[in-house]
Amino acid sequence: MLIGTSGSGKSTTLKMINRLVEHDSGVIRFAGEEIRSLPVLELRRRMGYAIQSIGLFPHWSVAQNIATVPQLQKWSRARIDDRIDELMALLGLESNLRERYPHQLSGGQQQRVGVARALAADPQVLLMDEPFGALDPVTRGALQQEMTRIHRLLGRTIVLVTHDIDEALRLAEHLVLMDHGEVVQQGNPLTMLTRPANDFVRQFFGRSELGVRLLSLRSVADYVRREERADGEHWQKR
Repeated sequence: MLIGTSGSGKSTTLKMINRLVEHDSGVIRFAGEEIRSLPVLELRRRMGYAIQSIGLFPHWSVAQNIATVPQLQKWSRARIDDRIDELMALLGLESNLRERYPHQLSGGQQQRVGVARALAADPQVLLMDEPFGALDPVTRGALQQEMTRIHRLLGRTIVLVTHDIDEALRLAEHLVLMDHGEVVQQGNPLTMLTRPANDFVRQFFGRSELGVRLLSLRSVADYVRREERADGEHWQKR
């Protein structure tokens, strides 16, 4: 997960992965291959892409929107229909929404359709640029839980950009904190909280209520372990 201050380069970094923005130095590898060695369209078809503004085609139905990439890849009609049904069930979209248009959906439903479209061709990687940023807190929390479930079910790599610290700590297995176009620190959330590389990292995560709670739980757990060790040593001496 990419997180950082506004203008830190999170979205630009994400776009470099699927070559919406070309990198001018360094190497980016996908499935072991340098991305510039792959045709752009082939690369992008192997990656799903979901954004905050969703970008659904307004005059296409839910089913048509989800089918966008499979149609480009010349899937059969039967295979496309099966995939639409599968993804709608996976994302909790009722079957009666299949022929509705984006303006007839709630914000949460639209975002689910956007994620379904990104997953439609079974990509190896899913790129998500602040996908929940425009949603109300309740819908946002529900979709965060959905993405955690989907990640476990599908086993796909998800690269997600967010500016929400609590969201990052809740969802991420691996965090990359950026500032002014540079990676300041990366690691799992607990490492970032307990072993910040510098004051910027400490202050950045110090604003998070969830971070404070996690640190408190870590402190309690450490205390309990110390007490258990002390009790064990006490009984051994007796």
